[in-house]
Amino acid sequence: MYDRPFTPDNINTLAPNEIFVFGSNLAGSHGGGAARAAYRHFGAVWGQGTGLQGRSYAIPTMHGGPEAIRPYVDAFIDFARSNPGLTFLVTRIGCGIAGFRAADIAPLFAGAIDVPNIILPRDFVQIIQQQ
Repeated sequence: MYDRPFTPDNINTLAPNEIFVFGSNLAGSHGGGAARAAYRHFGAVWGQGTGLQGRSYAIPTMHGGPEAIRPYVDAFIDFARSNPGLTFLVTRIGCGIAGFRAADIAPLFAGAIDVPNIILPRDFVQIIQQQ
């Protein structure tokens, strides 16, 4: 059961233990959307398309459909479980430049519902809980 806050719509600052989770591309070209914010403000590394970088965590969303994205989401959830001292603020990954609907991406995060240090967008939680 999801019993914590939701990811804010706009993230401009992070608490010391918070990580900004954003949708990227495999090439790590962080030129737009949340990826650009991650690059400019939260330590995303140009040329690194996956994983932890600075105060951000990249999940690639531009290389295929939801099933191509799933392994990266699963790896992220495992990473978050292994790092309980960090709080991961998941943006609406894939729902901007990548062009997916929340209904396409949210189910990939079903395994995050019971991970207390993963904060999800409200619409992702609503979609997961309806399934």
